[in-house]
Amino acid sequence: MRQATTDRQPLPVALAFPAVALASYAVTVALGLATPGGPWADSGQSGFGSGLGTGLSGLLFGVLAAIVLRRGAYARFGWVLAASAVFWSLDAVAEAYVRLGYLLDRPLPAMTLAVWFLLRFTAILLPLVVVLPLLFPTGRMLPGRWRVAGWSTIAVGAAWTLLFVLGPSDAGMSTPVPPGADPDPTTLDALAPVVGPATGVLRVLLVVTCLVPLATVLVRYRRSAGVERDRMRWLVWGVLAAAMLIGALLVVDLGPLEPAVLFLTVAVVPVAMTVAVVNPSLVSIQDLLGRTVLYGGLWTALLTVDAAALALLTRALGDTLDQRQVVLTVVLLAVLLYVPLRDRLRAVVRRLLLGERDNPYGTVAGLATSLETAEEGAEQLAAVARSVATAFGAPFVSVEVDRPAGEVLTATYGTRPAQTRVLPITYRDQPVGRLVLPARGLRWLSHSDEQLLGDLVRQAATAARTSSLADELQQSRERLVVAREEERRRIRRDLHDGLGPALSGVVFGLESARLLVDRDPEAVKAHLATTRDQVQEVVADVRRLVHDLRPPALDDRGLVGALRQLAESLRPLDVEVDADDLADLPAAVEVAAYRIASEAMTNVVRYAEATRCTVRLVREPLVLLVEVSDDGAGIPDDAQAGVGMMSMRERAAELGGRSEVTCPPDGGTVVRAWLPVPSPRAEEKR
Repeated sequence: MRQATTDRQPLPVALAFPAVALASYAVTVALGLATPGGPWADSGQSGFGSGLGTGLSGLLFGVLAAIVLRRGAYARFGWVLAASAVFWSLDAVAEAYVRLGYLLDRPLPAMTLAVWFLLRFTAILLPLVVVLPLLFPTGRMLPGRWRVAGWSTIAVGAAWTLLFVLGPSDAGMSTPVPPGADPDPTTLDALAPVVGPATGVLRVLLVVTCLVPLATVLVRYRRSAGVERDRMRWLVWGVLAAAMLIGALLVVDLGPLEPAVLFLTVAVVPVAMTVAVVNPSLVSIQDLLGRTVLYGGLWTALLTVDAAALALLTRALGDTLDQRQVVLTVVLLAVLLYVPLRDRLRAVVRRLLLGERDNPYGTVAGLATSLETAEEGAEQLAAVARSVATAFGAPFVSVEVDRPAGEVLTATYGTRPAQTRVLPITYRDQPVGRLVLPARGLRWLSHSDEQLLGDLVRQAATAARTSSLADELQQSRERLVVAREEERRRIRRDLHDGLGPALSGVVFGLESARLLVDRDPEAVKAHLATTRDQVQEVVADVRRLVHDLRPPALDDRGLVGALRQLAESLRPLDVEVDADDLADLPAAVEVAAYRIASEAMTNVVRYAEATRCTVRLVREPLVLLVEVSDDGAGIPDDAQAGVGMMSMRERAAELGGRSEVTCPPDGGTVVRAWLPVPSPRAEEKR
């Protein structure tokens, strides 16, 4: 669809049209007050009105035109509204002036022009009415054959207007006119022979071509999407509301309210079109259209049933029904028919326009059932996407879940539009994925709709977290198996290639010494010295193997003492270790805390350029807090996590804990890790 023309008019130009309409309305009111008997005096059989309702319509069109012209977009549509404002305003002045001359019963200046404009030139209203739907909302006609059909429709309307203006009175109107006025100043008598045939042909063409604007609206609606679809819905709502008001005027005697309802009938369509052009998201057009269809259908159905019931009763009982019986019949029909019909029709309309929002329990329960029966991973996410799309009538829903390895698992329902909006999916305040929805169509939601969307997003978060945990568990199992086998291979290699040959050498040395002990005691001493050195090397290898399994300092000095020993080796960096009583810590927690703290202190020495480092160990209920802070340069924003950072995070996660690295505003870096510490009772149960 082509983009709208941007042509924002200056404020004086835009305000000129409501100003002209307001001035014309003031003239109309003044003419009404000058009329004998006032604006509401009976004008007899002439049918001339006061022009006040027409002038008010012109003023409304002027205001709407100013709004659209100042908006800048869809300027051609604004100019059509401006032309309509001028036409309605002049028609109101002409109507009031002709009425004044008719009731005064004497000639007034320019009465012929006023009568001609009122009785002849107003035929131009038909082309104006036709042009609006042809140009809405872009200000241009549809291309190709539709453009030809549109111009043909305008041409037929223009031909009808010319015939009405130039043809003899048989083709126009035979209405009483004020004294001194010529009702046919532009009549061409030469057209008299062709007026009859031309009128018949044009009437047929008018009926045919009037279907073109309707077809144009339908085509635009089918081709539209997003904001343009909402604009077309506003037009549909305006036409539907106007049809309902016309039905009320034809069926119900509104009494003094009839002029107001008639004005609303004229105003509702241009107002809806202006809202569509200026701000289609002013209110949710889906909800508004749905409620209009609902209550319009209910009103029509109830009125039809009431009329049919009363007709049947009247036919069966004759004229014996009094007013009380009629009222009782209507009340019974309302109770027995209106309420059930309203509920059923409301459910159908909202399901068609808004999806399954009116049944939140069924939606959430259905999603839960789908999640239980679906396989973990992509199939569960597809169930979430399908449920959100069904509940809200969305043409597109995508659920994206972040995987531990950096991959993104995506489940999509429908075709992705050009513009989307993203809602984060969080689980216990941690982002786990995203819910992608169309940018249009779900902007205005009721409180219950927001609650339903929140429930579905929580279901999505649970499914996403379940999928993520399943992946993490599988990866953890794989890492455990790989690490176990690598550690076994390393220990076997060390034992086979290092410790084994060394012990064999010790055995050979001792055996050689035994053989020489009687013959050459001095040589035995040399052999024993060599064997002693070999045994010392074996002891060193054994210590190295033990250190790789668990730092010996933890057994010798405890966690706090081991960290202070490590801090001493980092001189000249000033390291302070502040710790609570950490007795009876599980071995796995001790090792993880030592490794995390030592890695953090090593990073301070290598990268931080710090002069001071503080290590805090705080024993909290069921948690050990390890905190390492420094006064160094901090971490750049674009820095990527290295092996050390990742190892600290993994060591905390292996125990079910978590870690974070922050840079305070006053400088430095703070590394924190929270390691779960099981209660003694839980340890005993194990």
